[in-house]
Amino acid sequence: QICLSLVKLLFYLAHSPLGSIVLLDFQPRQFVMVDGNLKVTDMDDASTEELSCKEDNDCTLDFPTKSFPLKCSVVGRCKGINEKKNLFNAYRYFFTYLLPHSAPPALRPLLSDILNATGDLRYGINETLRAFEKVLHLYKSGLYLQKRPLLLKDYISLKGFRTAEGEDYKCWPSYSHLGCLLSIHSAEEAAAICNSQSQCQSFIVTQQRTWTGRPLASFQSSWTDLIPDTNAVVYIKRSASSGERL
Repeated sequence: QICLSLVKLLFYLAHSPLGSIVLLDFQPRQFVMVDGNLKVTDMDDASTEELSCKEDNDCTLDFPTKSFPLKCSVVGRCKGINEKKNLFNAYRYFFTYLLPHSAPPALRPLLSDILNATGDLRYGINETLRAFEKVLHLYKSGLYLQKRPLLLKDYISLKGFRTAEGEDYKCWPSYSHLGCLLSIHSAEEAAAICNSQSQCQSFIVTQQRTWTGRPLASFQSSWTDLIPDTNAVVYIKRSASSGERL
């Protein structure tokens, strides 16, 4: 969410009515999340000036660990230097820390491609935004889910119930530090996640939604202490419930 919002912001800066705008003091502290969107808190160090040049050798974009040769345009400006400077700063301050984590395994190669392409500046801001929107579409639609055996049949569902809240086993990347709370596309995906975790004996699908509209599911190591909740459905492994009375 943070990276996508940042890319949308940089897309606007690259195509603003004032021309391509560069953020000269590009630091994480210069940004804040407002209603799920990343915003710049200080525009004092923004500029529309692009480096002047006479030849391509005048257009090297230097960073502490990398340098990139750019082209000198016919009007004597380093072509795309503002856009590329913003994009590489996004890569080194945000993408490298956020993109490799928390995505479903099937989407990680696509995010890795974005990371590598922006780190080498092979992508401009237009290509980067398209790549992010493709990943978002796959994530929201569930198209990233690979065909697999149907596992939900191995669970008993109880509508209108959930288990009592309490600290349980933890997983990564959980929305709660007290247990294992993950976003899912469907109960079928939740069953696959539960089967992949040795501690998991049940999961609860709630009406809570993430910023993409995906429901949240709580994965638990037991299914006792059921309490009524009209907005939840608890799924219990048949193997865990065998010999027990529901």
